[in-house]
Parts: sequence; structure tokens; C-alpha cells
Amino acid sequence: MASVMILSQCSLCHYSSSNKLSYLTLNPLLYTKSLRFKPSGKSLYTKQFSVSASSRSLQALIFDCDGVILESEHLHRQAYNDAFSHFNVRCNASSPQPLNWGAEFYDVLQNQIGGGKPKMRWYFKEQGWPSSTIFEKPPENDDERSKLIDTLQDWKTERYKQIIKSGTVEPRPGVLRLMDEARVTGKKLAVCSAATKSSVILCLENLIGMERFQGLDCFLAVHCWQLACVASILAGDDVKQKKPDPSIYVTAAKRLGVSEKDCLVLEDSVIGLQAATSAGMSCVITYTSSTADQDFKDAIAIYPDLSNVRLKDLELLLQNVVAAN
Repeated sequence: MASVMILSQCSLCHYSSSNKLSYLTLNPLLYTKSLRFKPSGKSLYTKQFSVSASSRSLQALIFDCDGVILESEHLHRQAYNDAFSHFNVRCNASSPQPLNWGAEFYDVLQNQIGGGKPKMRWYFKEQGWPSSTIFEKPPENDDERSKLIDTLQDWKTERYKQIIKSGTVEPRPGVLRLMDEARVTGKKLAVCSAATKSSVILCLENLIGMERFQGLDCFLAVHCWQLACVASILAGDDVKQKKPDPSIYVTAAKRLGVSEKDCLVLEDSVIGLQAATSAGMSCVITYTSSTADQDFKDAIAIYPDLSNVRLKDLELLLQNVVAAN
């Protein structure tokens, strides 16, 4: 019988005004081992119980990119704010400064709305379409609004690439070691990301290095309904939905030639967790400051980072996947 510790943690974050999002996260968080950390300002409650285990064998290790390989949300926020400043984007003409998304607000926004264009479209619908150097007056029709968002997103993407290539960004602790351990022991290794293919390739080349990147057994990016595998484009593969849709992970298992139950996914958010578990895969969470309060009850383990996590730990976790009754 395997012993499982459940840590219950409730938090309520509420943004009541029209320019904020409202959300409620209620745990418990599911742990398969006792972890040595305590979130700042949180109370943890533990409960011990035993459940039966079913055996699985780790054959493939699958990493998400943003939030797992690198902690990127503050970099994305910087790139958005630089774009707003560059084009003098103002939702209120009397505002003394261009639009600037604060850290607290962006944490909520990025965890509720996926994709850069949907984020901006939602915000402008809530706050009013802005004036800018793109359009002196706020755009009034769909074509103008789409052009505004496309222009901002394109500039933001290029700015994000500049930040990544600056040499100041490093991978999260433990990531490179785990990749190397997996490769040495003959495990399949993949990266699956819902970000644009170009930005993911850039991140991988600069953060894990060309040798590790080219050694991936599979690399999947959801963008323009195309699939990238081992850094090459295969058109026609039908990966049309972003996470939490499981398509990207189902496709990865097929490309790797591995059963879903023998894959282990490393994610940082509940959206990624849902995608992995819906694909029939077990998932380990390595959370960030912006996802720490999310509901990870379906994860088989939760870590603040991977600095003290070895491949043998992950193999043991997958061998002892449990179903709580």
C-alpha cells in the first residue's frame, strides 16, 4: 500500500471592478511524497491515508516549455508593456502614460485567458478600444481591431525574442539535469508547447542548447494547425486545439511510439495538467509564483522546482500511480 499525503489549501482572489478578472481556486493539493516547502503566508493541513497502486513504467518524459523549462510570464509581460509603450497604446485618452499591465493583474489574466491575441482582445473589450500610433482614433470595426491586435502581437513577439537572446534568461533549476538523465538512460524526450513554434524553438535553442534540442525525440508546437517534430514541420497533422485540449499530448505519444500511461508530463499550470490527464498521462507539477495557488489535485506530485528531483524519483512515482478512493 502506498502512503499519500493530502495538503488542503484554500485561497480566494477577487477582482471586482470591470477591468479585473474574478476567480476562485480551491484545493486540496495532492502529493505522493512529503515535500519540504511551505508557500509564503499559507496554512497547510495534512491528512494521511493509504490507497492501492497500479504499475506503470516511465518510457517518455514530456516537458511543457513556458513555466517549466523557463519561468517566462514576467518576460511576456515586459514584452507586452514594451509594445504598448512603443505604439503609445492608451485606453483612456487622458491617461498620462501608455497602457501598462501590472504584475498582479497579469498573473490573473495569463492564467485565465490563453494566447496573446485573446488576452488583448478581452482587455480592450472590457476597457475600451485604445488610441495608438497605429490608429489615431480607437478602431471601430473588426478589420481595424484585428490589425491593431496583429500589429501589437507581432511587435511583442519580436521583443520577446530579443529578451530571450539577450543571454540574461536561464532555464529553471533541475531542468537540464533531468533532460540529460533521461537521455543517458534511454528514455524518450519531448517538448510540447501551445506557444508559437518560432518562440519555442528560440527558447529551446538558447536555453537548453542546440545539442539537447536536436536530440529531442519529438517537439510539438500548436500554431497555425501545424506540427513540429524533431524541429521539422509536418503539415496536415490535426493538432488544432490548445491546452487544456489533450490533442498535443495524444499526438506526442503517437509520435514517440509510447503508450500514454508510460509517459510522464511536467507542467506548471492547471490548464496543462488538465491536458495531460485528459490524454491519459500522469503529470508532475513544478509551479511558478503565478500558478502556486491553482488546484493541482490531479497531479501525482507537486514541486516548487526540479532542483532536488532526480529521474529515479519520477520513475518511482510513475510505478506507484495511485487512485484515491
